[in-house]
Amino acid sequence: MDIGFILKKFITFFVEPFGLVFTLLVIGLYFLYLRKESYAKLFLSFGVSLLFLFSYPPFSNYLVKNLEDRYPKYDLKQKVRYIHVLGSGHNVDRDQPLSSQISSAGVKRVLEGVILHKQMVGSKLIFTGYEGDTNISNAQMNANLAVALGVDKDDIIINPKPKDTAQEAKFTKTLVGDEPFVLVTSATHMPRSMGLFKALGLNPIPAPTNFYKREFKGYIVAPDVGTFEVSGIAVHEYIGILWNKINGIIRNEKNSNN
Repeated sequence: MDIGFILKKFITFFVEPFGLVFTLLVIGLYFLYLRKESYAKLFLSFGVSLLFLFSYPPFSNYLVKNLEDRYPKYDLKQKVRYIHVLGSGHNVDRDQPLSSQISSAGVKRVLEGVILHKQMVGSKLIFTGYEGDTNISNAQMNANLAVALGVDKDDIIINPKPKDTAQEAKFTKTLVGDEPFVLVTSATHMPRSMGLFKALGLNPIPAPTNFYKREFKGYIVAPDVGTFEVSGIAVHEYIGILWNKINGIIRNEKNSNN
């Protein structure tokens, strides 16, 4: 496993909602154990406040809407040769049907890709994604679902190596060059994906799916666990976008110094 990839995942854990709240509460309890009540109150109060904020539907909805409203659903009038469906999570529990072995986001991405493929004669579906902690790649799992939905194996291109969106973009560059193609991923993930693909000179046409935003029902609503999870997904994307911008600045500075 690549050390840089592991380090990135480790650091990300502590700045995303779950890891951040968990860390603050643990530190608060530690200070409480040491009988340093002022520090304990500070960290525990901060942790509980963030737990409430990220679990509060209007705040979570605000986070995801800023991401999901940037690109509309795909216009079926646009015809292309390639449709790239980005990878997502999966498991290999054989007691579950294939549709349950693939994550909810992954199923929606594959389904959207298949729908578009069936309406574009001669198009090819591209699936990417590594195996994670399983013995089969996410790309292959998604391809299996596409075949189960009626897609011909000859219309599928698989790359089981990419571990993140940047690597997926580099692979697609070798296939399509600067030719327009459809990019299918979750709506929250689309802004970051579009930025990475365009940075390589690619011409993706966004086809967002798996939306998380909800209809606004007022501010007097109770926090819930599902909302906390959605906030985590949104924050993950904001961190990724920021990280890509920082990397872009660093690369530009290196190029200007050469």
